[in-house]
Amino acid sequence: MKTNDSARPAAVMTLTDAFTEKALRARLAVQYVSLPSWGWVAPALVLLLAGLMRLVNLAEPNAIVFDETYYAKDGYSLLHFGYERTWAEGANDSFVAGAPSGVQDSAEYVVHPPVGKWMIAVGMLLFGDDNPFGWRFAAALTGILSIGLVMLAGWLLFRSITVATLAGLLLSIDGLHFVQSRFALLDIFLMFWLLAAFVALLLDRYQGRRALARRIAAHAASNGGAPTDSFMRFGPALGLRYWRLVAGVCSGLAVGVKWNALFFIAIFGLLTVFWDANARRIAGVRHWYVSGFLGDGVLAFFALIGTGLLTYLASWSGWFLSSTAFYRNWAAEHPGEGLLWLPDSLRSLWEYHRSAYSFHAGLSSPHTYQSSAAEWLILGRPTSYFYESSSMGEGACTVESCSQAVLNIGNPLIWWSFIIVAVFSLLILLWRRDWRFGALLAVFAVGYLPWFAYPERTMFFFYALSFEPYLILMLAGVLGLALGRPGDSVRRKRLGLLTVGLFTVFALLISIYFWPIWTAEVVPYDQWRQRMWFDAWI
Repeated sequence: MKTNDSARPAAVMTLTDAFTEKALRARLAVQYVSLPSWGWVAPALVLLLAGLMRLVNLAEPNAIVFDETYYAKDGYSLLHFGYERTWAEGANDSFVAGAPSGVQDSAEYVVHPPVGKWMIAVGMLLFGDDNPFGWRFAAALTGILSIGLVMLAGWLLFRSITVATLAGLLLSIDGLHFVQSRFALLDIFLMFWLLAAFVALLLDRYQGRRALARRIAAHAASNGGAPTDSFMRFGPALGLRYWRLVAGVCSGLAVGVKWNALFFIAIFGLLTVFWDANARRIAGVRHWYVSGFLGDGVLAFFALIGTGLLTYLASWSGWFLSSTAFYRNWAAEHPGEGLLWLPDSLRSLWEYHRSAYSFHAGLSSPHTYQSSAAEWLILGRPTSYFYESSSMGEGACTVESCSQAVLNIGNPLIWWSFIIVAVFSLLILLWRRDWRFGALLAVFAVGYLPWFAYPERTMFFFYALSFEPYLILMLAGVLGLALGRPGDSVRRKRLGLLTVGLFTVFALLISIYFWPIWTAEVVPYDQWRQRMWFDAWI
């Protein structure tokens, strides 16, 4: 639809103005919003607080805690041999004594991929494999960085420094995230790489919409100010975007920590394609569903799944390069079995995966601190990682009886608020069609609900860490709404500020209250017992 500029009617001029890059960016809600000059101060202070909380006294307790008995030793094996090896009895004692010994020549059968354990190994490389700080440094650093990612996600979603800072602060003081950041366990790494993939896709969302606005505007400018019908039938091609490649790498690393990352990656892929299709619809592309779901969708699949698969296979490099890792020679020892169309190395790896999946699916060994998915949001059964009792004169105990404990429990105010916030987010989605709460709800649901399909499986509360950041972002978003909008009355804003302020202060006070049982402080037995609000927490 080409028209002579001098003879263009007013109605067409209005149509033409709608296809400037500025107008298209406004419609697609991707106008450039700069961070205020002071905007970095509050997030930086939150990161400083999170770093101090996680790094100070990181070596306490000086013990192998919970599943560190597997992952600290696996990290040591990877660092020194490139694959996991078995250990003799009493190896834990040698670790605690600062002289790791007892590693054997035989390969260990492990049921989790190696990425998280490689990250633990990096901490050992930097700070030594003979001390708890070395085993735990990678988890602490990952926990700190994940708080930075949550604040970045908060900014990208809500364009509010206040909401972003609230999200980072609430995550930094929550017990589940805090405790997992201080031990050589895997879930903090899983949560981090999933969150990194989500942030990369949020960045891609903005980049893709800006590219869409720019290309439509450029085409319109070259055709008299309005795009042609043929061009707007499917819209411009956006190509392969680098933030999606970054998301693919992060997704592969997440699966390389634990396989349940696959549920998240599935919803990430659907979200990014839906965002693209919706952007084309808003921009005026007629067959937006074809170009969005098929054109952009195919490229998104290769960027996320293809890159992720290559990254995942690369994470097994130590296994591939070894000659004696577990199942490394399975194909040679079982000719004619398995997936024969694969090379021997991949056939062996596939059989290893099949065996590990069978283990996970059938895992139903009773555990004292197992917790069903239905109990997670209500803190029904937190995990006790460490407990020792002492009497007067023993160590730091100055009363008749003392306790030293690490209970992996979330901040009750924050976690119980999640239930209310999830309902509010659903209402906001239905009422205002707010894509931000819709995306967060979708990721939370996909991370949480599949666990209900395995009622007989042995599960633990700390599995909830993988989806906690999305609940935190929903909570911060709702608190941001409570603060009010620019046009609200002074009274309304004061009420919102009071509500959010009181919530934040009480959350901080509760975290201070639970601090001793998150950090293995020696406290009188009565004080420990006072913090066990329910018998199920003991």
